[in-house]
Amino acid sequence: MKTLSDFKFKNKVVLLRADLNSDIKNGKVLWNERFRESSETIKELKKKGAKIIILAHQGRPGKKDFISLKQHAKLMGIEFVEDIIGKKAEDAITNLKKGDVIILDNVRKLKEEFKPGKNKLVEFFMGKVDIYVNDAFSVCHRKQTSIVSFPKYFPSCAGRVLEKEVKALKKVNLKDCLYILGGAKPEDNIKLLGKNKVLATGFFGQLCLISQGIEFGEHEKFLRKMLGKEFEVVKKLKNKMNNVLTPVDYAVKAAGRRVELSLGEFPSGFAIYDIGEKTMDLFAKEIKKAKAIYVKGPSGDCRERQFCNGTVAILEAVSRAKGFSLIGGGHLNDVIDISGIPRKKFGHISLSGGALLSYLAGEKLLGLEALK
Repeated sequence: MKTLSDFKFKNKVVLLRADLNSDIKNGKVLWNERFRESSETIKELKKKGAKIIILAHQGRPGKKDFISLKQHAKLMGIEFVEDIIGKKAEDAITNLKKGDVIILDNVRKLKEEFKPGKNKLVEFFMGKVDIYVNDAFSVCHRKQTSIVSFPKYFPSCAGRVLEKEVKALKKVNLKDCLYILGGAKPEDNIKLLGKNKVLATGFFGQLCLISQGIEFGEHEKFLRKMLGKEFEVVKKLKNKMNNVLTPVDYAVKAAGRRVELSLGEFPSGFAIYDIGEKTMDLFAKEIKKAKAIYVKGPSGDCRERQFCNGTVAILEAVSRAKGFSLIGGGHLNDVIDISGIPRKKFGHISLSGGALLSYLAGEKLLGLEALK
């Protein structure tokens, strides 16, 4: 796989597929590590004299976070072009000078993004672009035009963010890796259930317990509403619990306070917000023994500090472990900042969720294959 070191960029027009997908709060895009990491690739390309067109996405069609990239451009100090393959985009590209950077609108606004091939999106850039750079590792598992089609028609390479992710993954001994699986997308975690030991936390841990007959009461109603169709993953989990260690207690919210209940005290009228201290200790012992560790997603609702205890405890245990550690997903990045744990204590802090998990599950990532 070629990298930025393999090309000369002076006066070349570069189409940079970046990953700027961000959390949105009250309609505002939140600054995050993806902006900082992407900025490093952009700075290098500018220094080398490239003319840079950034193509990126935000959210998915039909979701609340599916918005334009105007705020992203402002946060990064880059000119925003409210167009993708129209006259405004064409004029902006034509007027690019050495070292200039523009960002086009949300590529997922185009139906062509979801229908890979030599479509209108690809044809628009033909004759305008000299080199394609993929710096969006987190969507390399997606069969989308901006990931898999451009490398067929342009000289292509990996950006520094993607290159760094791939190098880190090569350091993980998958055979001996302990998986700590949480987060808000339990369906994805099933890919990793099998031979390796798993510590199940977050929504995923709760669903694992429900699949084994544990009743949570009011919290189960919340899970059904929150997860919708994804709650049905419970049926798939029933016979996949070999080597899966689940929580033995939980923290609930009672009168605004953190109260810890053992599994035997459920069903309960309270909602679960975090794992309890007994579970933290149980998991820490397993983490200490691990030769390699992958952590996906938080264990609790970290919007409230009192319910971030479990996530911080796990990260602290991982930071002390001797095995190579891989931290995945944007939310854990935020918790590391809150916790004060030095980033150098972890082997690699990834900006990816789904793509990273797919790689660990042994799946080929389409974006990486395309670059080959």
